[in-house]
Amino acid sequence: MVFELLAVGLAGGAAYFLAAARVVRQYERGLVFRLGRLRSDVREPGLQLIVPLLERMQKVNLQIITLPVPAQEGITRDNVTVRVDAVVYFKVVDPADAIIRVEDYRFAVSQMAQTSLRSIIGKSDLDDLLSNREKLNQGLAIMIDSPAVEWGVNVDRVEIKDVSLPEAMKRSMARQAEAARDRRARVINADAELQASRKLAEAAQQMSHTPSALQLRLLQTIVAVAAEKNSTLVLPFPVELLRFLERAGHPAPQAPETAPAAAPVPTSEAAPTVGAAPTSEAAPTVGAEPGPDPEAGPPLPPPLTDPERPA
Repeated sequence: MVFELLAVGLAGGAAYFLAAARVVRQYERGLVFRLGRLRSDVREPGLQLIVPLLERMQKVNLQIITLPVPAQEGITRDNVTVRVDAVVYFKVVDPADAIIRVEDYRFAVSQMAQTSLRSIIGKSDLDDLLSNREKLNQGLAIMIDSPAVEWGVNVDRVEIKDVSLPEAMKRSMARQAEAARDRRARVINADAELQASRKLAEAAQQMSHTPSALQLRLLQTIVAVAAEKNSTLVLPFPVELLRFLERAGHPAPQAPETAPAAAPVPTSEAAPTVGAAPTSEAAPTVGAEPGPDPEAGPPLPPPLTDPERPA
């Protein structure tokens, strides 16, 4: 009989122990509610005992929780429609506030992150969303952490994960990037042409002092072209080379001999002195009819004409 009572007592004690024993993990804290009222002491990790049927323990995880924020569609300040999703990292710092002050702190943080993300999209430009994410992440973390402090939750960090743009905007940005790269390529090409022209000008000036260098350069060009194993060889002749060969083939013309002195004009045939009186052999006055010459004799009769001969 004693053994039976002892066995019943041991069985009852074991059942009570199993009903009262609770195991709190290292990353958890236990909150005990006695008849619905929160006990002031927070149970530490390890084996904890509660009063069955009178007390209830709720465990709170203190690890950093990774909460993905669904993609939110909004319009930026420069009127571009984008879809942005993010990730929130937070943890519980006060287990009592996280359980008492808010019904579900995970859902509350998720909704606060979505509304804050929409707000930060409307306040930012597209360039900020694409290139200045660090500043946006800090602002978004502050916006979420401000109300979350009263819930016993501390937001560790917020990261914008992806920014989805419309296809038209992607094509516009691609064209812009292509135009910028084309501009840089043209500037580099123009700079190279300028440097090459300067070097060519220096080479031309150097060759102008030694014309034979141009012929050597032509021979080098012929050797380079002939090395390509072409069946047809086009040989260019510069104009300067032809002029050089022309000058080398024809000697310089001699200076012309001095012309003989002109014979003196006789005095009798010299021109009359300026201002002298005109002689009797001067030219008749314009418009006057010439008179008969006394030394010529009588005038000749006109020739006879044949009336039958045609004129």
